[in-house]
Amino acid sequence: MKLNLNLRIKFQKFCLILTCLVVLNFQSDLSSLQALPMDNYQGGIVIEELRLKVPADAKVAWLNAEKEIWDPWLSSQEGFLGRQLFWDKEKEEALILVTWESKKLWKSIPMSKVNVVQERFENNVKTALKIEENPFQLIYEGELDKQG
Repeated sequence: MKLNLNLRIKFQKFCLILTCLVVLNFQSDLSSLQALPMDNYQGGIVIEELRLKVPADAKVAWLNAEKEIWDPWLSSQEGFLGRQLFWDKEKEEALILVTWESKKLWKSIPMSKVNVVQERFENNVKTALKIEENPFQLIYEGELDKQG
């Protein structure tokens, strides 16, 4: 009788451990199925996020150069949906949010073309402010994925 009770307890413990392992296995499988590495994600709306140091005395030149240089060029790019410009007066920082139809279309633009436009932008600002160096320091560059 005592031997039967010991076997029964051992069997119950074994079943409990087996159940826990099965549950843990399914949970880990579900999370890996639901996870999608962002590096490989190419579809859906993505927002390019840029933060720049924009001193108050250069704000007007920045806005004019954005309108004259970046707006027309971006508007001609496949996948460009629009952009928003923000300026934080206290930090003297700009936030630029550029909305793209997909990461694939955004990243298909050659950096050599972007660099040419950036150089035109900087020259525009330097001429307007009568200075030698670009006054806008890039603080952050990233991307946001539209949710919902």
